Amino acid sequence: MSGYSDGYWWSPDGLRLHYRDYAGGDDGRPPLLCLPGLTRNARDFEPLAAQLAGDWRLICPDMRGRAESAQAKDAMSYVPLTYLQDIGRLLADLAVQRFVAIGTSLGGIITMLIAATHREWLAGALLNDVGPTLEEAGLARIRTYVGVGQSHLSWVMAARALEEANRDVYPHYGLEQWLAMAKRLYRLNSAGRIVLDYDMRIAEPLRVAGEQAGVDMWPVMAAFRGIPTLLLRGERSDLLSDATAQRMVREIGGGAELVTVPGVGHTPVLDEPEAAAAVDRLLARVLHG
Repeated sequence: MSGYSDGYWWSPDGLRLHYRDYAGGDDGRPPLLCLPGLTRNARDFEPLAAQLAGDWRLICPDMRGRAESAQAKDAMSYVPLTYLQDIGRLLADLAVQRFVAIGTSLGGIITMLIAATHREWLAGALLNDVGPTLEEAGLARIRTYVGVGQSHLSWVMAARALEEANRDVYPHYGLEQWLAMAKRLYRLNSAGRIVLDYDMRIAEPLRVAGEQAGVDMWPVMAAFRGIPTLLLRGERSDLLSDATAQRMVREIGGGAELVTVPGVGHTPVLDEPEAAAAVDRLLARVLHG
């Protein structure tokens, strides 16, 4: 994917972290801060960048332990509050004071933390298949694969492994789409093997007793009131229930739009026609109210 520059910043605890910066126009519109899911990275937003870059600036960080960002010395720093601190340092370095947060799964949890702590930063928000209540079935599925190393001899083999594990999530995908996803999730290592592009230790905080209980995030929904907000839910999602998504709309009020993306699970990739149209509507609201 062309059209971006690579940037780096330092975390508060001294890690060199990476982000992609897709240029936008010069009309002063706020940038899009694209926050990826647990095992994802900046490449996860290539489909969105193909749609929006040039008109909108996209800032797409690799969270610590992912892709081109350094791995943490302490695996217990792979938690949302630390990611929030890392992002705060990035925003300060870039002198970005207001942005649209695009948060997929874990990135949506970070977006909720931003709303709770720095609501004034948000010109708009997208919560992609995540909410204050997460379904145990989805969490259990995630725990089965996070931190489990994989190694493949070819990109086609990696794509087929993705298909086998995720055909219920993207039942309509063909080989071309699985290959594109593999290129976003895996990397070629020095031994010539195709491996997952993250530190396997990101799974360690998930195994800590009581970690899943977390903090009650429902009160945070009030922080999105008055901010253009899009809630996306995959129709087949096992992490965000329709009941939770509907309650989120009620808690946020009239500024929230809920769109269910048909035929996909956790998570929509954002290039689905329904998702892309919803993003366009969100950004039009950001620009014009």
